[in-house]
Amino acid sequence: MSFVSVTRLRVRSWRYIPAFLVGAVRSAWQARSTPANLAVSLLRDRGRVYWTRTLWNDEAAMRSFMMSGAHRQTMPHLLDWCDEASVVHWTQNADEPPSWPEAHRRMLQDGRRSRVNHPSDRQLRFTFPEPRVGVELKLK
Repeated sequence: MSFVSVTRLRVRSWRYIPAFLVGAVRSAWQARSTPANLAVSLLRDRGRVYWTRTLWNDEAAMRSFMMSGAHRQTMPHLLDWCDEASVVHWTQNADEPPSWPEAHRRMLQDGRRSRVNHPSDRQLRFTFPEPRVGVELKLK
């Protein structure tokens, strides 16, 4: 059994992209260096949208990561940097990451909005297209 965490973030302006990317990469490396982490994937989608997909031994390990280090430092900035943000979690039998289409399906079905200070119409409606699988970074 593994615990899956998927996030979808849309950066609202190009001016926030450099700081966002630094925070995202630092957070990804932090996750990867956490012993309870099984996989980390980052996906750059169209329209300044970024997806993360992580696998953990359990929910407690993911929550511990979330509240520490680079991730904790970056999270408060997302309120202003992003106009769309959502997250979904689930437990699965496989120790391999779910596909991006499955992550999208789960996000729409079971996910929740994260708070942002400047929500877009898509954020308010909680609708968005399936990610375009293209530039993906997998950390093993």
